[in-house]
Amino acid sequence: MSEADPSALPLTREQRAVYPSLKGKRVLVTGGGSGIGAGLVEGFVRQGADVTFFDIADADSAALVANLQGAGKAPVYKRVDLTDIAAAQAQVAALIAENGGFDILVNNAANDDRHTIEEVTEAYWDNRLNTNLKHLFFMAQAVIPGMKAKGAGVIINLGSISWHLALEELTLYQTSKAAIEGLTRSFARDLGPHGIRSVCIVPGNVKTPRQMKWYTPEGEAEIVKAQCLKGRLVPDDIAAMALFLASDDARLVTGHEYFVDAGWR
Repeated sequence: MSEADPSALPLTREQRAVYPSLKGKRVLVTGGGSGIGAGLVEGFVRQGADVTFFDIADADSAALVANLQGAGKAPVYKRVDLTDIAAAQAQVAALIAENGGFDILVNNAANDDRHTIEEVTEAYWDNRLNTNLKHLFFMAQAVIPGMKAKGAGVIINLGSISWHLALEELTLYQTSKAAIEGLTRSFARDLGPHGIRSVCIVPGNVKTPRQMKWYTPEGEAEIVKAQCLKGRLVPDDIAAMALFLASDDARLVTGHEYFVDAGWR
């Protein structure tokens, strides 16, 4: 990786785009306490948005809120287990009753634990699809009435490069992520008449503490070698796409997937 290669160098905070249309918008991010989710939360906070995020990682989430003090309106962390649909929807309803409907939903929460086909039981199947797919629909269902009332809204679903590449030992994760692209398109069609947009971001291999559990330095180098661009993706790169798609600059963008993968093939 050449130090002179501009694709290898992330932008500084001062160089990043500002979207005035995001200022004051009500944003809900699932799985926002760490990794890509934390990058999404920070990105929206720095745009002046009013951000709430769900997670179950208390320490990481508290640290994120503390780190963003002074960056804008401090984000609000709510401990929510998204596999408990009734409780999660009740929390959304309470937040809407308190402060009004959400303008933007970012369905980010997921878990990519590895498994073989032989290891999968019916209980594990249900657990994985609950963790990686089911809650996206029901979180959207919870915010859609408020968006319809406003005549506008954006639902951003996080997909994955994994099923496009058919990576090993991720069958149920990849099944869920493939379904998310179909969910995104169906939302776009059904909700478009109400001014609600639905899009999907497909990240490549993003450098986060969790992802680094799976890779040796040699394995990480192989991923970069397979990319068309040799920079290392970080959460800010995914946030940059999310901010654009959530903004009014993307007012007629809906129903499709947007890859942020450095051309990984």
